[in-house]
Amino acid sequence: MFYREAGQFKSTYIGDQELFPVKQDRWGIFVIIGISFIIVPLIANDYWLQAILIPFLIFSLSALGLNLLTGYAGQLSLGTGGFMAVGAYSCYKLVTYLPETNVIVLILISGFFSAGIGIIFGIPSLRIKGFYLAVATLAAQFFFEWLFGRVQWFYNYNNSGAIEVPVRNFFDIAVTGPTATTQARYMVVLCIVTFLALVAVNLVRGRIGRAWMAIRDMDIAAELIGIRPLTTKLIAFAISSYYAGVAGALFVFTYLGSAEVEVFDINMSFEILFMVIIGGLGSISGAFLGAAFIVLIPILITNLPLILGIPINSATVEHFNFMILGA
Repeated sequence: MFYREAGQFKSTYIGDQELFPVKQDRWGIFVIIGISFIIVPLIANDYWLQAILIPFLIFSLSALGLNLLTGYAGQLSLGTGGFMAVGAYSCYKLVTYLPETNVIVLILISGFFSAGIGIIFGIPSLRIKGFYLAVATLAAQFFFEWLFGRVQWFYNYNNSGAIEVPVRNFFDIAVTGPTATTQARYMVVLCIVTFLALVAVNLVRGRIGRAWMAIRDMDIAAELIGIRPLTTKLIAFAISSYYAGVAGALFVFTYLGSAEVEVFDINMSFEILFMVIIGGLGSISGAFLGAAFIVLIPILITNLPLILGIPINSATVEHFNFMILGA
């Protein structure tokens, strides 16, 4: 915290329930959003947009979803990569069967498929928790890796086994596919991430967020005061999986362009979990800080020796990455 909240009093309940009740938070968010939407597209080159900002925003969205589940609801999950795969493959099939539908709408709809799967794998959370729940979600991770790699229908019987993103337009501007500009793809990702981040802030400040935190802190006491554990936990799994599904669809459609299921392996799940832990459990902004750390550290390690004029080979850089990030 770089400022004090002293002296900022609210005289009404509505004022206390504002999305950003602290004035510094409110102005800070406005400045960040303004820079992201106006300044960055004008000054950032294709490398910054494609290699840094787009993956940073996508990983932030996925980490945000996991933070809602783990940081706020207290339910540990190791299947985020699998839920991202569900969103990516669902979006690919939707684009195939509904070619005339707006691709941005399909990206948002694909998250509902992940949400449904998340509810199914969240049912054991009523009886198990902690390490045992993590193992149950880990089963989802390996199951979807096997499913999307073995069943050819999911990638339209493509000989390469990969899903390839077609060209889709939004108001006659290509936003996916080879002809889409980096600026267009960045704006699509930024709009979706900003919207869902604001939704997450609103959720954790409302009744659902308070119920999640009550379950996290002491589930027995929460049940005694009228909170239904199963419903509350399943809502957390559904919303978290929805965010992961949308992030997975964005990851393929706006960043990679084509992908195989190996992209969403167990390493992806652990990376997103590390983002949440590094940024801080139970913190919306922590998801973005953790994603920035994971995305930027390898780039910093690679380029800093060159900037300082220190001779270092690529193998040493990989060793440093492994020491810091573990992957």
